[in-house]
Formats: sequence, structure tokens, C-alpha cells
Amino acid sequence: MTMSAGWYLRRLSRMGPREVAGRAGDAVRRRRWRAAPPDCPDVTGARFTAVLPAGTIAAVPPDAAKRLVAEADRLMDGRAEYFGVVRDDLADPDWWYDPKTGRRAPGGYAFDVPYRDEETVGDIKQIWELSRHQYLTVLAAAYALTGNERYAERVAGHLRSWWAANPPLRGVHWTSGIELGIRLLSWVWIRRLLDGWPGAAGLFEGDPVALNQIWHHQRWLAAFPSRGSSANNHVIAEAAGQFAAACAFGWFPSSARWRADALRSLERHLRANTFPSGLNRELASEYHGLVLELGLAAVAEADAAGVPVPASVRLVLLRMTDALAAVVDSRLRPPRQGDADDGHGLVVDGAGTDRWASLLATGDAVFGRLAWWPAVTGTDVRTPLLAALLEPGGPSVSRPASRPAHFADAGMTILRGPAEIWCRCDGGPHGFLSIAAHAHADALSVEVRHDGVDVLADPGTYCYHGQPEWRRYFRSTLGHNTVQLDGGDQSVSGGPFLWTRHARSRVLAADASGASFAGTARWCAEHDGYRPSTHRRRVELTAPKRELRVVDEVRGARRAVRLAFHLGPAISADLVGNRAELTWSRDGEDRSALLVLPGELSWRAHRGETEPPLGWYSAGFGRKEPTTTLVGTGVADGVRGFTTVLTFSG
Repeated sequence: MTMSAGWYLRRLSRMGPREVAGRAGDAVRRRRWRAAPPDCPDVTGARFTAVLPAGTIAAVPPDAAKRLVAEADRLMDGRAEYFGVVRDDLADPDWWYDPKTGRRAPGGYAFDVPYRDEETVGDIKQIWELSRHQYLTVLAAAYALTGNERYAERVAGHLRSWWAANPPLRGVHWTSGIELGIRLLSWVWIRRLLDGWPGAAGLFEGDPVALNQIWHHQRWLAAFPSRGSSANNHVIAEAAGQFAAACAFGWFPSSARWRADALRSLERHLRANTFPSGLNRELASEYHGLVLELGLAAVAEADAAGVPVPASVRLVLLRMTDALAAVVDSRLRPPRQGDADDGHGLVVDGAGTDRWASLLATGDAVFGRLAWWPAVTGTDVRTPLLAALLEPGGPSVSRPASRPAHFADAGMTILRGPAEIWCRCDGGPHGFLSIAAHAHADALSVEVRHDGVDVLADPGTYCYHGQPEWRRYFRSTLGHNTVQLDGGDQSVSGGPFLWTRHARSRVLAADASGASFAGTARWCAEHDGYRPSTHRRRVELTAPKRELRVVDEVRGARRAVRLAFHLGPAISADLVGNRAELTWSRDGEDRSALLVLPGELSWRAHRGETEPPLGWYSAGFGRKEPTTTLVGTGVADGVRGFTTVLTFSG
């Protein structure tokens, strides 16, 4: 996907003067760096001291250790899967190769590489993911757990291979700050986990090539931070990686300045990226997880190095953890809201480890769980490692006495009913910052689950680059459980990661307590994305009836309307007229529900269609599968409302 001149003009229009000036300075600096690449200063005698406390590895639960070692052995065999693509070439990887398209990224000066152009470079996510070196943190953890040196030797061989193939400022791995930041964080943990291996010092502080890489990574991040309208999760990753490296690898003349600057950036942007309620302002659930992981890892490095951290940093992480505990369903799954690219801040676990349970376990270990938190029964490797470094105890602030259900600043409301009925109602801002890069046109959408099974589903994300028709579909209004008018989106897209007009939503009423007490929980909101018309939606969850009622009103002129409901991949639907019998199975038990759709509309089931896309679900980045989408078409005349009733069987 090559960005057009029009995209760049629209992107420029979303920047303020300060950001424009900063980016102009970046352009000058890139030209200067091409002509005069600097040398890493001499740091003879550097020592690594940020080791794990004694006894940490012994605290890892045996089942978590077993999963990790099994994952490490698959990696040693050269096998892994990234974004739906299976690779069997990891014994000796080509760092610039994309297995999805078969293309290999071009070389040359990093800032000349057109990394968004899939025809030239390949799928950039496939190329970048391996070079985050998070699979090497898994191998290093396997060494720490077993003492088997074959894991350490593989890590050393791959790092030396990567360093040789990717000298500073050459090639695609030097184009994006988030990649450099996450890679630095991986290197810190690799060095820590390999500390008992005799070759660890020679691999890092004793190797001029490694020192040159670490120094240039930090110099790059200090020079080219994400700015202004791009200061989202990327800037958190940049600051966290820079700070972690400056703490653990604080061997350079600039280390103290880099550390101080990165900590200031981390503190500022953690606050800016997070609502006071604790939810991430991008309103993209997976980025909430990414930012929380990065923040916890950064503070762990501070505590390990004895570097004071502002109380506001821990406060944000505490609130993020409490917010996560509040919004997850009965199976500890958070909402599927906004973009998701399967990005992680720190990986030291094997397949089958639950990411969200791991974060809540770490929150329990560091901040202490509240009485209303959901139970976490799974285990992981990362929690005892982080907990060994992090100082326990959160800031002395008031925390919620009961489980929050309405997050007014984020416009998110969770309605909960009997038999683990879970419903997310979206009445929040379109996204974060002027470009709302990771937002979807999903105002007033609902997401409904029964015992953790997607019934009315948010279809997900699937892709970022290279497949524009799929990118448009998965973030479109029609791609969500809400109303579309006149065939358009509520918010106007200016291209990938760019929205030029944002629908404004407001919640009119939110009482989420009723369903929990054998009564009725209610929510109502509206948005102005179809000016001059207004879309208003009311949702009621009635506990005794196990019934969810959705009423849509379009106030204003007569408009063509489409109302979509996307069913989860486990749901089978038998649609007759405006009645759909829904069936599925959970843990060997058959379940069912009746979906009665507005009779004023003409209903049709769509599944796995491609021209245009409709009827798809993406469980993770790069993966999609057919599912059933029910679409009703008709006319909104400004008088009648459209009522949908979903009733779960007893």
C-alpha cells in the first residue's frame, strides 16, 4: 500500500505548527545522518548488574515453565507462526524476508525504504515481527529455567546474525521507532535471562558490535520520537525501550540524559494516552494491553536500577490494571474494540498462556487485587519475573469499592446479566489525537457475549498494510453492530491510520446495575456522524427474561438505512424472515438464543463474501474466517424506531 500525495496532504492537515516544525527538523537530521554517521563511544569495562534477584527462577510455576520450554523447543526446530503465516525457517532466518508474499525488503539507507509499499517491500508486519526478538526472550527464558546451553547458543547466534545483517541506519529495521524500542526491551531481558551463561558478557558488554547496536538504537530514539498526532502507543514503546536500555545498559556518556529524557516522556505520554478512569484513550483494547505491558516493564527496570519514578507513572498503571479487571468478561477476555495487531511489550511465555490473566496476575502481585476482581486461575512465567524486580504496593489512592461498569470519560459501558451475559456499549470518542489512527467507525456499536462466546461480535482488524479493501471493511461502520446511513461511514477516513472527520458521541443515560439485581440495566447514547441526522440507540438488558433489547432511532431527514449484526464464528444462524435462531456449543453443552430483528427492514444473511467483503471475523492479526452477518435494509423516516430483541434460552 503506497501512500498517495493526497494522503500526505490530508495527514499534514491534521498536524499542528509545532509538529510540522518538529518533522521538518527530523527531515534535516536524516539528511545529515546519511552524510556523517557517528561512531559509538568507547565504553571499555562495562558491566551488567541488572540481574534477577536470587530465587526468582524457582518461583516460576511448573506448568508455566513446561509451556515455555515446549515453545522454546518448537523455536529451536525452526518453527513459529506469525499473523497466520507458519514459518519453518527460524533456525537460520533471513531478517528481511516476508514469508507471506515471498518478497525481500530492499536495502539502502533506512529512511529511503518505502516500508508501506507491499509490492516493493512485502508485508512489513511479517518482516518486523521476527526482529522484535521476542522469540529470543523465550529462548533466553528457557535457558534460565533449564540451564541448557543450546538455548543460549541459539540466541547468541541469532543476535550476531541480526547485528551483522542490520548495521545502524541500513535497511527496513531502522525505519520505525516502536520497533527499535521493543527490540531494546527484548535485549535487556535477553541479557538478564542469560546472565548465568558463561558467554553472556561476551555477547553484550564485551562485544563492540553489540555495544554499537545498543548505542545507535538509543541515539535514534532520542533523535526521532513520535510527535504530535502520532504520539500514541508508539511513543510509549519508544520511551519504555529507551528508558529500559538506559537503566540496564547505562554504559555510555549519554546514558544519564537518555534515561532522564525517556522517563519524562514516559510519564507525560502514559498520562496523555490514558483516561482518568484507566482505559486507554485509543479505545483499542489490545493497545491497552500493550501500553500496560510496556509501562510495567519500564518501571521494573527503574526499580532494578534504583531510579526513582514519579508516583503518577505507578498511578496510571494501577488505574489501567483496575480498569482491565473491570471490563473483562467471565473468561477474562477484554472488549474487541478498535485496532488490534497482536503486539506485545514483553514475551517470556509459551503458547496457551493467557495474556490478560497474566496482566491481572502481575497487577495482583504488584498492586494487590481488589475484592471484586475476577479470579485468575492460570499461571505464567512473566509475572514472577516482573514481580521480582518491581517494588510491591501501589500509590496511596482510593480504588473502586465495587466493579465499575460505566467509564464516562471513555464512553464505555458494560452491562452484565445472568449466565455470564456480557454486553459492551460504545458511546465514546471516535479515537485518540487528531488522526485517531487506530479507531474504527463503530459509534454506538454493541458487542454481546454469553459465557465468553462472541454472540454479537466485533469482527476485529485483520490487516493494516497491503490489502486496502479489507482494511476499509474491518474498520467500517458496516463492519460493526450499528446503523449505517446512505451507504457511508459515520466518520470519514482519509486513508490508512487517518480519519479526517470524527463522529461525536455522547452517552445520555447509563445504569448498569439493574441486570445484576434481577432487574433491568439501561444505556442510551447518540452520535452526529450522519449530520444533519442523529442516530440514537437505547439498550436494555433485563435479567429475569435474559433479554437484550436494542432500539435504534434515526432523527432527521428520510435516509436509506442498513443495520448490521455480526455473529461470532461459533454461532450458527437459521434466518427466517426477521427471526434468527442462534445455536452454539460451549464446553460440550448446547446453547441457543432467539434474535428477533426489526420487521420494518428486509433481512439477509451474508457469509464469507468478498466482492465487497462482508461476513468475516478476525480472531487475530493476519487471520480471518467466514462468519454470519445479518444485514437489514430499508428506510429511516425519522418517525419509527427499529427494535431488536435477543433472548437467551434458560
